Amino acid sequence: MGKFKKSKSGGQPAINTASLPDIVFMLLFFFMVSTTMKEVDMKVLVSPAQATELVKLERKELVTFIYVGIPLRAFQSLYGTEPRIQLNDQFATVKDIQSYIAQSRDNMRESDQAKMIVSIKADKESPMGVITDIKQALRKAAALKINYSANQVAQ
Repeated sequence: MGKFKKSKSGGQPAINTASLPDIVFMLLFFFMVSTTMKEVDMKVLVSPAQATELVKLERKELVTFIYVGIPLRAFQSLYGTEPRIQLNDQFATVKDIQSYIAQSRDNMRESDQAKMIVSIKADKESPMGVITDIKQALRKAAALKINYSANQVAQ
């Protein structure tokens, strides 16, 4: 009869890495879907006013933003230091607001168009005349739901 040799302990068996690429692509896909990109590059300096009674908006996809403030330092040589209006990523005038609202409305579902809210993010030092002009343009565009963005007062 033959002798059987006991093999020495070769250590742990190798880990099967065949499914590793599937896991990596699944994680990559998850983060690509769940991550939101920055929506607007700010070109105006906005430090909102402070308020005590604030309500957080539930559905942000219904909100269209209008920014009002002094242009950032990089744009002051071109646009000056007077408060300017920013719609999306571009400087605009009050005349551009109606077409901006119409375009925003067209990008929404038809059932949500009546629920659209326009949020004005204005610098606390912006003159009220600019805000009034914006409100008049919004009235002409039939955007009557207006929200003013503010920061919570520290108590």
